[in-house]
Amino acid sequence: MDPLYKCGPKELDTFIFQNLQPNEEFNEQVRKAINIICEFLKSTCFRDFTPPRPKVLKVVKGGSSGKGTALKGGSDADLVLFLNIFNGYEDQERDRGFIIQEIEKRLKECRERIRSDIEVRIEKPKWDNPRVLSFQLRSGDFTEEYIDFDVLPAFDALGHYRGGKPDPQVYIGLINSSRGQGGQFSPCFTELQRDFIRERPTKLKSLIRLVKYWYKQLSELRSKPPKYALELLAVYAWEQDGEKTYFDMAEGFRTVLWLIQQYRDLCIFWTKYYDFQNETLKKYLHTQLRKTSCKCPGKSRTLAPYSEETPSSLVVREALRGCLKRLILLSKLLK
Repeated sequence: MDPLYKCGPKELDTFIFQNLQPNEEFNEQVRKAINIICEFLKSTCFRDFTPPRPKVLKVVKGGSSGKGTALKGGSDADLVLFLNIFNGYEDQERDRGFIIQEIEKRLKECRERIRSDIEVRIEKPKWDNPRVLSFQLRSGDFTEEYIDFDVLPAFDALGHYRGGKPDPQVYIGLINSSRGQGGQFSPCFTELQRDFIRERPTKLKSLIRLVKYWYKQLSELRSKPPKYALELLAVYAWEQDGEKTYFDMAEGFRTVLWLIQQYRDLCIFWTKYYDFQNETLKKYLHTQLRKTSCKCPGKSRTLAPYSEETPSSLVVREALRGCLKRLILLSKLLK
């Protein structure tokens, strides 16, 4: 039996600290690896590029490393590369494959120039027009065998983002350009996705780690709920409990499991980064909400303007049917 199922309610915090939360040595190794790759992308990657040479506007750390919710041993880093040659979503869609090929080429050429004790293993892209370059980096400084990287070229839709709601035109441009496939431009909004979680209390991030760990144990299922949706359920559960800095971990976890069981009635959304004031955006958001099959439309839903996810894909029904027995067992153990 998985160690989680042997934990009593009062032991969850200790379980998370000892088994799920990365230690400072691990975090420092990830930081070093990220600095190596960021320096390569900014200074070396496009240095010998045929003019007009792409200029790196910024490199943003996303994923669990950026949000502060990485699992112990989950040595991965998402780096979104914002380039000046992408003047819109269409440019990103058309040219990202070429940019990824160039990054891969330069990475192979510069392996020895990066540092002599660094080893890089590059995964071959699976698609003709890939969205991401995946590779692994290993250094003599690391105790971890390899650190996984995903580099995603993106259009700088947010510009000099300093918090708050972006201009509605950012989203309207996405709506007009995406042709129902807005999810492919999710990297453009990495800063929003990151900040939505990163600014939350440490205890909530621990709950998210616990939910992610539980999620990983469902490996036998062919299809699973989107991981980000479960993270958002943890945020929703915390908000409904009064946004406390400190709370009972077992109660919080039990609430998330209960919410998953109620997936047919879930319809959660936030208006932190967009609202219904702009008529075009309002019409689009109402259209997205009408796609839901939940019984209480407008009550709540994990809707994001940078994604084309529908409510039915929020928590994939077939996947949940396969894990409900285990979920119910765990809920009983936590009482």
